[in-house]
Amino acid sequence: MHLETLKTFCDLIETGSLSRAAKLGHVTQSAVSQQLRSLETRYGRRLVDRAPRVRAHPTEAGRILYEGVRPLLERFNELEHRLRERRSRVSGVLRVATVYSVGLHTLPPAMKHFLRRHPEVNLRLEYRRTNLVYEGCIDGELDLGIVALPARRPQLEITPLRRDELLLVTPPDHPLARLRRRPALADLEGLPFIAFDRDIPTRKLIDRTLRQHGVSVALAMELDNIETIKRSVEAGLGISILPAPALVHERHAGSLVGRRLAESPLERPIGVIHHRRREQSAAAQAFLALLSAELG
Repeated sequence: MHLETLKTFCDLIETGSLSRAAKLGHVTQSAVSQQLRSLETRYGRRLVDRAPRVRAHPTEAGRILYEGVRPLLERFNELEHRLRERRSRVSGVLRVATVYSVGLHTLPPAMKHFLRRHPEVNLRLEYRRTNLVYEGCIDGELDLGIVALPARRPQLEITPLRRDELLLVTPPDHPLARLRRRPALADLEGLPFIAFDRDIPTRKLIDRTLRQHGVSVALAMELDNIETIKRSVEAGLGISILPAPALVHERHAGSLVGRRLAESPLERPIGVIHHRRREQSAAAQAFLALLSAELG
């Protein structure tokens, strides 16, 4: 039995009119009559005494049905209201994971703005390796993932955010830091180079770019953390190529030099990933909208 049929029956009892019940249910009078007949057939009882130009009154069986159904409809309406309110209310736990090179330097201002606007959200931010961000989004452990060079997966939706320029990074006293011209990739030939680990997408982009220009560097170190790479460059252990947003503090302090390459722009896209078949919470939608507005 459909709830709409029971609601139509209650509307008929309360209004005493087929036409008014039809208007409330946005159906025709004949539809009201058909639904009433279906109820009477189901229970084998006459439920409404009705005569032309006379207000419809419930029979004894109709009164029993009405008194039993009306509270159920009220509870259902209350439940629907609560669900809609819950769906639109920006609150609850929001689980987000990102990689260090994005989370430490790009996200903090956006996170502060979001939490100021939506104090009822418990935003749980984790730092993970790229492959674990993808796994968390696919498994449903995470609501959103924020990664560099987002890769397509059948289960995931990608929302592009911004493109970070990649800069050549050296200590202040390095010869490439003092060149009057923009350094070229060819200038890196044979130099000690500190790279991301091989499975990190930014490393793959840099390796591909170097190969395309026929440049071979002397791999000094492979690290999974951008902060460790910066400290190693500061210590003079090699040069690197890193995203510009991650270098703001060091460039301002003068501990590192970041220079655009002659082949610029060398960029990496940043994007948000989430499971395409899972409904997003109001908090996830609000955070994604804010990221798109502030970082897009």
